Amino acid sequence: MFKSTTILAVKKDEKVAIAGDGQVTMGGNVIVKHQARKIRRLYQDKVLAGFAGAVADAITLFEKFEKQLESYHGNLRRAAVELAKEWRTDRYLRRLEALLVVASPDALLVISGTGDVIEPDDGIAAIGSGGPFALAAARALVRNTALSPAEIGREALIIASQICVFTNNNICVEEI
Repeated sequence: MFKSTTILAVKKDEKVAIAGDGQVTMGGNVIVKHQARKIRRLYQDKVLAGFAGAVADAITLFEKFEKQLESYHGNLRRAAVELAKEWRTDRYLRRLEALLVVASPDALLVISGTGDVIEPDDGIAAIGSGGPFALAAARALVRNTALSPAEIGREALIIASQICVFTNNNICVEEI
């Protein structure tokens, strides 16, 4: 599990949102930045991606993933599987320390360097040290409110920031 971030994705109806906090922690005990952006729009703004882990590694993976999206004409699932295969088998890439959450209105996936491509059953996924807190809050909000995915993402991260020392309340949300 990677510390110093919380990324949450929520897919509901025909909308999807990814929310992320802005905290960057160095050495596990020093906050060095409060307003980092850990979410990107990819493939003509039709795909959202968020990361937990080393920033340089995540940027490398975003670039590789965007190339896969281009190759497969925006097919999120196919691009994710191809990225996971490349990430796992490439000698350089397999040393990268990050997790990705990628989403479009059609799918929401978690991608890891061990070859995992996981599609959550309930349309909610979270990564990072505050991920379990945000995931629990989002599940409760989905079941008990009529909030949009973006609103759920923001509220769940606020809750996570009140519990997890690696999560702050400078929240960025992107929605498609």
